[in-house]
Amino acid sequence: MFFVGEPTTTIPKEFKTPLQKMTYTTLSKLKIPFERVDTDVAVTMDDCIEIDKKLNMKMVKTLFLCNRQKTAFYLFITTNNKVFSSKTFSCSLKISRVSFVPKELFEKMLGAEIGAATVFSILLDNNNTIRIIFDNDVVSNEFYGCSDGTTTGYMKIKTNDIINILLPYTKHSAEIIIM
Repeated sequence: MFFVGEPTTTIPKEFKTPLQKMTYTTLSKLKIPFERVDTDVAVTMDDCIEIDKKLNMKMVKTLFLCNRQKTAFYLFITTNNKVFSSKTFSCSLKISRVSFVPKELFEKMLGAEIGAATVFSILLDNNNTIRIIFDNDVVSNEFYGCSDGTTTGYMKIKTNDIINILLPYTKHSAEIIIM
């Protein structure tokens, strides 16, 4: 059985990655409230079903994509139940087809391992190399569920706080598409 701890509004006692520490430090600095749970290692959307129940929200699906030359990068945030179509995504942005970023580049740029892609990785993107793309269905939800930068920590935050406080703080903007 997949373990999901009880929801809490306190930061973890120990940080597992530099990104996780940066995530909670930033949330505290920006006074963004959150609820979080500790879990077993979760890497698939099926693993997130129990997390969704505990936090009473729906986890987003965060994909890290790039062009063939690996010179253009996209953090695409969509609902957990949508199947990703590279063709539809590329057409929506009027760009050439994209693919998933290779593991080594993923970990280097996002500061997280595969399965822990999160919007909080933009805290590491000081040069605005990554475009943040939201599926319109995510933006219309009151709450935003995501990884805290690990595969064992998940959180619930108001979507408006991500769009209107976190993104401007990091000097990123949200591009919203309909998929």
